[in-house]
Amino acid sequence: MSETTRRRILDAVRADERGIVEFARELVAVPTENPPGAYYERCAELVANELSGIGLDSWVVEIPGTGSDLDSGPYPRFAVLARSGDGEPTLHFHGHYDVVPSGNRELFDPRIRDGNLHGRGSSDMKSGLAAMIHAVKALRACEIDLDGTVKLAIVPDEETGGVRGSRYLAGAGLIGGNGIAMLTAEPTSGAIWNASRGAISLMITVKGIPMHVGLQHDGVNAF
Repeated sequence: MSETTRRRILDAVRADERGIVEFARELVAVPTENPPGAYYERCAELVANELSGIGLDSWVVEIPGTGSDLDSGPYPRFAVLARSGDGEPTLHFHGHYDVVPSGNRELFDPRIRDGNLHGRGSSDMKSGLAAMIHAVKALRACEIDLDGTVKLAIVPDEETGGVRGSRYLAGAGLIGGNGIAMLTAEPTSGAIWNASRGAISLMITVKGIPMHVGLQHDGVNAF
């Protein structure tokens, strides 16, 4: 990316600052506590409307239940998907709109104090959702010619494992295709972390002979 293009994008973001903050506030004001997920549909509609407002093709996916305790409540689950650009190389923006329960509805009255947005989910991760969506808006405003596609997936149920969120979408083939990278705005104390693509879990059996520390020479260290 040239320095000129970089500056154009940053200028577009700065010009949109009020819109970014206002959308983040609207998201925080929806009490998407998980469990139970009672206000998911309202939040999904808010996200879909914002995406449509910046000219993105988007659609809402209603995620079926599994019939298990992992459903985290009786309410329906909704994910919002969108894309900008064309071609196979894909950068995925991925984030969740659910928040852990608060027990205090006043936390869903977002307020700005000392230049910071306060409210349940403002950090984890509704401000991140606003940032990702409006980053794509900035790209479109600058008429950046993308060599590929930016896809967004805004999901529920991250706080309870993603059975009716990311896991369902991946299993249905709705996310992850042709990916060259994925970015999520999950809070990391202001640092940018590089993460691996997936994970592997191993079970290893080792054998030894336990022994009191005073007789450690008669034991066998399993490590």
